[in-house]
Amino acid sequence: MQHSLFRITGFAVFLSVLFLNAFVDLGHKIIIQNTVFKTYDGSEQVILTAIVNALILLPFILLFTPSGYVSDKFPKNKVMRVSAWAALLITLMITMSYYQGWFWVSFALTFLLAIQSAMYSPAKYGFIREIVGEKHLAEGNGMVQAITMVAILSGTFFFSIFFEKMLHNSGITEKADLLQTIAPLGWMLVALTILELFFTYRLPQKSETDENMLFDWKKYRTGKTQRGILSSVKNNQFIWLSIIGLSVFWAVAQVILA
Repeated sequence: MQHSLFRITGFAVFLSVLFLNAFVDLGHKIIIQNTVFKTYDGSEQVILTAIVNALILLPFILLFTPSGYVSDKFPKNKVMRVSAWAALLITLMITMSYYQGWFWVSFALTFLLAIQSAMYSPAKYGFIREIVGEKHLAEGNGMVQAITMVAILSGTFFFSIFFEKMLHNSGITEKADLLQTIAPLGWMLVALTILELFFTYRLPQKSETDENMLFDWKKYRTGKTQRGILSSVKNNQFIWLSIIGLSVFWAVAQVILA
């Protein structure tokens, strides 16, 4: 039963960390994307929207090997804690760029926030097994997916509403002026990240650092590591079909929420 998961020490805290991380990531994306919608039209709007989505996706493609290594080598609660510190620094930079009206800096910081999320992601999913055990793995994974979806939907709704309310009847068409008008939303990103950071310090440690695990940067640079992993995945039909199914699901969700 799902209610039994909340009796597991740290599980509710873990879900809070996941929710806040996804909520903050979505918040900045919505702000940048809505700024593009307000200040560009035609082909420029389409191209910039595609670039925003690419900036979010690319770190997950480029860093899935090193991020998996970091997750396996170090305690996952500490990886999430360091990621939360990185997110706090990035959201502070984002907030400053809002107040300064630096659209392109804010735009580029989307990539940094995505890198943070990509490095955090394997630790997040790997921690499910550690905290709930094999017996409740399916329930725990389902709960994590549900919380992530709620964070995405609520983040989209919340930041879209506040973005529009702050610009109501302003008639602003310049990117710099628009960002300065909605800049207080940046402090909301910072506050939520601080809360996330607080919760990461309450996550239980379930593993120790593996001092013997080393990362082969040469194989990574030449692409051998990535090809080996993809080959292993493709040979496992269950995992391969799961990846395709999740990819289609999130692609459709992205289109609906765009």
